[in-house]
Amino acid sequence: MLKSYLYHNLIEAGCDEAGRGCLAGPVAAAAVILPKNFKHPVLNDSKKLTAKQRYSLKEEIMNSAIAWHVAFVDNNEIDKINILRASIKAMHLAIEGLSKKPQFLLIDGNKFFSYKEIKHKTIVKGDSLYFSIAAASVLAKTFRDEFMEKIHNEYPDYGWNKNKGYATLFHRDAIKKHGITPYHRKSFSLYETQLSIDF
Repeated sequence: MLKSYLYHNLIEAGCDEAGRGCLAGPVAAAAVILPKNFKHPVLNDSKKLTAKQRYSLKEEIMNSAIAWHVAFVDNNEIDKINILRASIKAMHLAIEGLSKKPQFLLIDGNKFFSYKEIKHKTIVKGDSLYFSIAAASVLAKTFRDEFMEKIHNEYPDYGWNKNKGYATLFHRDAIKKHGITPYHRKSFSLYETQLSIDF
């Protein structure tokens, strides 16, 4: 069972991102404030859940949360400022969008830039330790997946409805065959650069 909070006496928001390692599409981040007594038998790091579980949890989280917000930073911005800064910017935008101001931030990972005057703690694998971070991971993942499924209809050759923009073999082969789209991250290694060696 995950922990419900770090500090009982503070309004805590959990934050996480999704899509950081993708070749295409935005990076998404979510911030979630849950009630202090919130518990859930299934909620965990979104990567450990099935798609069906994530979408079921998405509705539960949105209905149970005191406040939640999801934000995106698109591929053009990622190319301008780099993926780490873009991921943190998305987290800042998600925190900014909360209808209730948090007093403390629980951040998944080990890198974060302070947001205004709110204190924070970075926690490696935090999405498998705290409910609020796990909830943020589920919202960031499901909202981003829905976006990728939507733009798949614009560019169906890349399989984004299945790979969600990640660097699968199918996705890389489609880039070789069809070139890149306006949604691809040009600052990423879009083509496999490893040379084959003939013996």
